[in-house]
Amino acid sequence: MTISVLLADDQPLIRAGFSALLNSDPGIDVVGEAGDGDEAVSLASRLCPDVVLMDVQMPGTNGIEATRRIAADPELAGVRVVILTNYALDVYVFEALRAGACGFLVKDTEPAELLRSVRVAVDGQALLSPLITQKLIAEYVARPPTPVTAPALDVLTPREREVLTLVGSGRSNEEIAAQLVVSHTTAKTHVSRTMIKLGARDRAQLVVFAYETGLVTPRTQRPG
Repeated sequence: MTISVLLADDQPLIRAGFSALLNSDPGIDVVGEAGDGDEAVSLASRLCPDVVLMDVQMPGTNGIEATRRIAADPELAGVRVVILTNYALDVYVFEALRAGACGFLVKDTEPAELLRSVRVAVDGQALLSPLITQKLIAEYVARPPTPVTAPALDVLTPREREVLTLVGSGRSNEEIAAQLVVSHTTAKTHVSRTMIKLGARDRAQLVVFAYETGLVTPRTQRPG
């Protein structure tokens, strides 16, 4: 299966570099390029790519609003948005995750890591390493501008709350299975049910929810 990618960045040279790299992989096909947020949304609606690599700061509609529009469109439920940023702790990254992005990449990431990340996004995983999650959360999530009320957690069973805490702490399904002494399949099922009950688009939004509700705090984040 060939993975289709849409590039959204207002810098033509950056788009050209990413496009050349991605197209060098026989399993990836760059199907479109956008220079601003409005164009990104329009092309996403027309092309329905597997992944959108979205810059944040673009003229007109920025990457966050463009991500929000894509995530809100039921017809684009299968489109995964990955935010491109110049810095690992870009002030806009967390807002992008709230808007529906599945993760983020710094623009100077290694070529092999970029190609791997596109596949990770398609597989439905969050592009948030434990170390980056810890830094991001400590800097921004500890002071969310619009906190979510805790009663929303009432829809979860005690085990699902435990799973949500572990996801929010950056643990993988394998690590969750080991800590709870259950099979990998069981751990994956718990994560999936938690996502469904909370209406989370993906694993990254579970991380956001865990911190916004106070279920996880920077002090409980494991060392990177």
